Amino acid sequence: MIAMATKIKSAEVEAKIAKFREMVEAELGRILGREETILYQAMRYAVLGGGKRFRPLLTLAAAEAFGGAAAVKTALPFAAAVELVHAYSLIHDDLPCMDDDDTRRGKLACHRAFGEDMALLAGDSLLTMAFEVMAGAEVPPGGTNRARKIRVIGEMARLAGPDGMIGGQVLDITFSPENATPESLFQLMLRKTGALITWAARAGAILGGARPSALKAVTIYGENLGLAFQVRDDLDDAGKKAVPRRKPRPGRSASEANYAAFIGRDKAAERLVRLVDGALDALDKGRIKSPLLRRLAFSLNR
Repeated sequence: MIAMATKIKSAEVEAKIAKFREMVEAELGRILGREETILYQAMRYAVLGGGKRFRPLLTLAAAEAFGGAAAVKTALPFAAAVELVHAYSLIHDDLPCMDDDDTRRGKLACHRAFGEDMALLAGDSLLTMAFEVMAGAEVPPGGTNRARKIRVIGEMARLAGPDGMIGGQVLDITFSPENATPESLFQLMLRKTGALITWAARAGAILGGARPSALKAVTIYGENLGLAFQVRDDLDDAGKKAVPRRKPRPGRSASEANYAAFIGRDKAAERLVRLVDGALDALDKGRIKSPLLRRLAFSLNR
């Protein structure tokens, strides 16, 4: 993996990632700059000024891999939309009725800064706004491009809902260490974290015009990345003085579903390497030559 890092981490790739990140920040600022109401202040607080933008970067990188600069322009609103959905999920995740966290990204959680009522509404607004943004996004003329747009919106509705991210959250809050297995934890992670990451990669590829065989490879890539992303987070959490624990609540375990704590840090680290390798292997088998997609995958294995 060290040799690959030297190959992938070029100045050109890093400059492209920085450019894409700037594009996403500008688009998010434009979308969220409509009003100065308390609601929009809470929405901007939750979205702007923090975050790795990993999901939108995936969307733009995949779009470029299959459709070049034109596809990147088309995909930008969709890249912003996935970040809005991600931010909504974090707001709700931090609420007292969920994980009851007081901080997020080094500052007060949205509900601590604006109150539970406004945070709840800000999260709701970000989710619905994401669909507004995607529905209003311009795509090149032609029925094929309109069909691609409808397809990625439909996939977002599914992967952000009970069959994806929300379903994964249910698995998380009902998690019981006594009945858990490594594979059941993987299913939880694949839905709670992996669903949006898989969508991000697939959406860019679809909008860029990827063929079915290439889209299948991108899907495998995204699924491996989604799992790797969560394993990386769990390793970071397990490396702290104590694995995070929820505040006690009747009928709910205080233990969080932490893969690294469950199977051990060494085994989790080994699995992380295999997942990143699996993502890179999917690109190779799909003959997808994208230094950006490779770089984003490798970034999880630092």
